Amino acid sequence: MATKKITEKPRVVMPDGSREISFFDQVYDVVRQIPKGRVTSYGAIARFLGSGKSARMVGWALNGASAIKPKVPAHRVVNSAGLLSGKAHFATPTLMEELLAKEKIKVLNEKIVDFDKKFWDPAAELAL
Repeated sequence: MATKKITEKPRVVMPDGSREISFFDQVYDVVRQIPKGRVTSYGAIARFLGSGKSARMVGWALNGASAIKPKVPAHRVVNSAGLLSGKAHFATPTLMEELLAKEKIKVLNEKIVDFDKKFWDPAAELAL
């Protein structure tokens, strides 16, 4: 009899019955809410999640996002200067820019054109 391999770490169930959500899952949830045609930064996501010094950890989470379901539009996350710093983690060196172009986001020299106008701040947009 074959055993089924567990590919996900089970979420911790808290005493009140709620489930602990991992930092990576929180990142994915935020990134899924970025509207088409807009971008945000690793640091903005980290600050929104209450972990302002964890921009690199946000990037690490997005590094493996291509295998996550439902889909995580990681191409909409850039560095704080608007540079496509994560492009090396896509299937091809140009895929990130191609995906942005499909959403009418212009890139020049690996940087978002009019970054300040395209920037989506989760702290402002998702505030309760």
